[in-house]
Amino acid sequence: MDTNAATPSVLMATTNETLLDDFLRLAAAAAVTPHVQTNLAGLRRQWHLGSLVVIGHDLAEPLSRAQPVHRPGVVVVGSAADGDDLYRVAFDLGADLVCRLPADEPMLAGKLADALDGAARTAVTLAFVGGCGGAGATTFAAAVAVLGNRRGYRTMLIDGDPLGGGIELALGIERDPGDRWPKLLNASGRVSAAALRSALPSVDGLAVLSWDQSDVTVLPPDTMSSVIGAAQRSTDLVVLDLPRRADPAVEEGFIRATATLLVVPCDVRSVAAAKRLSGPLRSVAGDVRVVARDSRPGLAPADVAAHLSLPLATRLGIDPKVPAAMDDGRFAPHRRSPLSRAAADILNLFAPSEST
Repeated sequence: MDTNAATPSVLMATTNETLLDDFLRLAAAAAVTPHVQTNLAGLRRQWHLGSLVVIGHDLAEPLSRAQPVHRPGVVVVGSAADGDDLYRVAFDLGADLVCRLPADEPMLAGKLADALDGAARTAVTLAFVGGCGGAGATTFAAAVAVLGNRRGYRTMLIDGDPLGGGIELALGIERDPGDRWPKLLNASGRVSAAALRSALPSVDGLAVLSWDQSDVTVLPPDTMSSVIGAAQRSTDLVVLDLPRRADPAVEEGFIRATATLLVVPCDVRSVAAAKRLSGPLRSVAGDVRVVARDSRPGLAPADVAAHLSLPLATRLGIDPKVPAAMDDGRFAPHRRSPLSRAAADILNLFAPSEST
């Protein structure tokens, strides 16, 4: 069998039908369509195709005796019954990886997803959380994502709060087709970056992962980790809107973030609430900074940051037009609005100098 692939980045080769079934199952899960060879001659002929070659032990052995030119991206696959001979053959071929199935299926799935995703990206990942209820963190996260998208960054906005209002409502895409969090609940291990991005609803090119109206209120931490990892591989900028409550999945968001922006209204009660949150937040987030939101009357932004013992990222002015725009599903901050100016400050601090 010689399958002409729509995505010719992966070559799979084995004469073992059971092993081939395993290969194809894992490839399908990673949204990869491979070239398949079931004989040594075909394998040698296509040895230099694509970025990844996955070879069963049954063909790896005779291939090693043919002494092919060494190439990167070779994975030799067998079972525990193959013993040390599996590693000897892999060494002779100069393989990058040895996988014993079924134990090493997640490892092989990760290599397949890597092949589909292509060159690794290093996305700037910004997490936003309110220092108190109603702080405006969701609004500000959406503003940063919208402005990043306008600047030409491949951007993904992820709503990590199942009990929030639903960020897609503000963007007016709640009826648009595409996956929401409940559809991804079984995601773990390596999630294909390209498949995730293409599955999500978007607005003007901004990919959005939000919630539907189901009763799902908890995310497994493995799911959060896998989805954020895929987002980071497929974008320049990932914006996370996270809740204040402690939760293993939420902690994954803070851990994976380049920086965490704590949005705090400049009044005494809000600062007191943010003070209680800042300690636990710093224990999981590497870089925490304050976004001081104006209040009337209010404290000075510098004083808010000093009281929280955190650096001040920016001051967020009051924009009276925003609440109605969000309620109407037409959130698109004016370029010169206080919200856009503060969002620009954040992007200038953390975003890449140019989109890729």
